[in-house]
Parts: sequence; C-alpha cells; structure tokens
Amino acid sequence: MAAPGGARRQPLLLLLLAGFLHSASAVFTVRDVNGTACIMANFSATFLTNYNTKSGFKNVSFDLPSNAKVLNSSSCGKENASDPTLMIAFGGGHTLTLNFTRNATRYSVQMMSFVYNLADTQIFPNASSKEIKTVESITDIMADINKKYRCVSSNQIHMNNVTVTFRDATIQAYLSNNSFSKEETRCEQDEPFPTVLPTSYHPSPSPPHPSPSPIPESPSVYKYNVSGANGTCLLASMGLQLNITYKKKDGTAVTRVFNINPNKTHVSGSCTDQLVTLELQSESSTFLVFQFGMNASSSRFFLQEIQLNTTLPDARDPNFRAANSSLRALQATMGNSYKCNAEEHIWVTEAFSVNVFKVWVQAFQVEGDKFGSVEECQLDENNMLIPIAVGGALAGLVLIVLIAYLIGRKRSHAGYQTI
Repeated sequence: MAAPGGARRQPLLLLLLAGFLHSASAVFTVRDVNGTACIMANFSATFLTNYNTKSGFKNVSFDLPSNAKVLNSSSCGKENASDPTLMIAFGGGHTLTLNFTRNATRYSVQMMSFVYNLADTQIFPNASSKEIKTVESITDIMADINKKYRCVSSNQIHMNNVTVTFRDATIQAYLSNNSFSKEETRCEQDEPFPTVLPTSYHPSPSPPHPSPSPIPESPSVYKYNVSGANGTCLLASMGLQLNITYKKKDGTAVTRVFNINPNKTHVSGSCTDQLVTLELQSESSTFLVFQFGMNASSSRFFLQEIQLNTTLPDARDPNFRAANSSLRALQATMGNSYKCNAEEHIWVTEAFSVNVFKVWVQAFQVEGDKFGSVEECQLDENNMLIPIAVGGALAGLVLIVLIAYLIGRKRSHAGYQTI
C-alpha cells in the first residue's frame, strides 16, 4: 500500500573528507498512513558517471543536493513488514531508490537503483542524448533487526557506469519507535581491516586449502590514463591479474586467476585534488577500481584503495565484492613515477589479491603526459643485488686464487739456489 512520504532535514553539515568538501547530509523519512516512520536515512552521497558528448565520453561527478525530496511513491510495504521502499528525487528528473527486504534476524538494501536524465544540462552539459537511463545493483548495506546501519567510512555502490559513494550514513528500516535505534550495526568499511602485508608477502595458509585453478599466461601490459579539467592526473602502464578465492556451489573452496584483457575493457576515471580514480569495466561484468591518494606532508602519492565487483557463475554466492581502502602500495614522490619490472602481489582481502606486472605509474603531478623521474621498486633493487653479489663473489674468488698462485710461485722460486 503506497503511503505519502515526507522528509525532515537537519541543518546542513559540511563534511570535510579526504581534504575536500562533499555533499551535505540530510535526513529522509518514509511514513505510513498513520504517520508512523518505517524508514529513516541520514547520509550524504556523491554520484560519479560518464556520458557521451559530440566530442567523446565525459566524466561527471555531482552530489545529492540538500533540497532532495522523498517521493510519495515511497512505501512502507505491506502491513509495514515487507519490502519498504525509499525513493529520493532531485535535480531535473533524477531518482535514487533503496529497496529493503528482511528475514528473521536482518534487513538489508537488497537492491538500489538510480534513474538519471541526460536532458539535465546543468549536470550533463552537451550530452549527445536526452535519454533517461536506469542502473541498479545489489548492495552490502545491512543490519540486525531493530538496529540502525551505521557507516562513517565511504561506501561505494557500483551500478554499471555509475558509482554512488555514501558517507557518514545512518539508515534504518522496519523502525519500532519512530526514530533511530540506539543500537547499531557497523559497516564492514568501519571495522579494522586484516593486516595489509607488504607487496610480495603471502598470508599464512589456513585450512582447508582451496584448489588452485590453472594459472593463465602473464596479462597484456596496457597504458591507461585519466584526465580531468586540469589535464592528465594519472599515467599507468601495467598488466593486471586477479586472484579470487571463493566457495563453489558444492561447498569446495577454489582459487581462480583472471587476466584483465585491456582490449575488452572500458576505461574511465576521475581527478580531484586529493584523489585519482581509475575504473576498469570488462565485458565479463567485472568492475575494478584503483584509487590513488597522496600525503601532502611527505609529498608522496600511493595506491590507497582497490575495489572489485564481479560475477562468479559457479560460486555459491555469484556476486563477489571486495575492497580495501587502507593500502599503501606503488608509492613515489610527487612529480616522480613508480616503476617495477618484477611482478608485484597486492593483497586486498583474504579472498582477493591483484598481481601487477611491469608497472609504471604516476598520479597527480603529470607534466606533458610523460612519466617523471623513475623511483624503482625494492623488488627490482633486490633483483639487481643478486647478480652484483654473485659477480662480487666470483671476482673475490678469482682474486684469492690469483694471490694463492703468486704466493705459491714465489715459494717455488725460493727453493732453488744459483750455482
């Protein structure tokens, strides 16, 4: 039964995150015919997508505005017990919808959809189409019944070519007392991540050992670049290989290795003062994101986050997601580039890692679309030390033999006297 909805908004709170301002937080409420709240949501959100213009694809990022409204088509569901829906409208015909579901112990945003109107010239200037597009995806937003979902960290939901980033989110459905519960279920992003080991290290094995899949050939090395309003912000040349451990439908664990084929991958990204994003979407429904951050005090850039969203047809849970935003890989001084000919192994989670081949990368300060001075990785330096050490040992051995020969020859001459 459809119910009228309304929104109560608190004063704007400007969130300063990662060094730049994001959208203001707002409270959205859905009520039943008796005026009882069944859904409350308080969050800020940023949308990142691309669209086609006469001059090619263009990336655009925009925030959920403070004047966004809850639509009357929002609903508390049948008897306020099943399938409530929050629909938020803003701008020139854009709608964000959160569809909730529950079981005996938990509720979740089972499906999120976003409808955007390319005819909105304020957000999509010079769009070659005036279409209304719809994208959707399952989410990891879930909490225990009678508890609010709480996530201070950024939580990104990928829906085809649209990425929605939620920040400082408090969401609750199936409310029992017209307000947020005092108890909460924290999101995975807020919890401490497993210790991130340095690249080239492997975690301790834990039984049962998953069955490895045949290792494919090394992936093709491809040059990626991301540009923004101020020019190129990322140059990256590398081959990419994914390692995913999961349970098959029969319960057995398996590790599969996938190469990223650049010829079948759509490349996009975005640039800000504090964050550079490279997005790779393949034909096989694999969405891979690399985010580079920077440390202003040390003047260094680094790979700080990897996200993966893919489909595994033979898995017990076909929708595989993994993310880690506390990485410190591929580091170099701002203005310089990071290069590594050796294969690097970057652990993202216990179930997902990335092999990077022949990487050469530079983020933020890119001059003239060319790589800056090279800072070589420790693996390459170690690989150089081995032949140097072997060469030094051989040279030392030759010197010892030569000295021994000369001493022996001198003693031999000393044994003879002239008559």
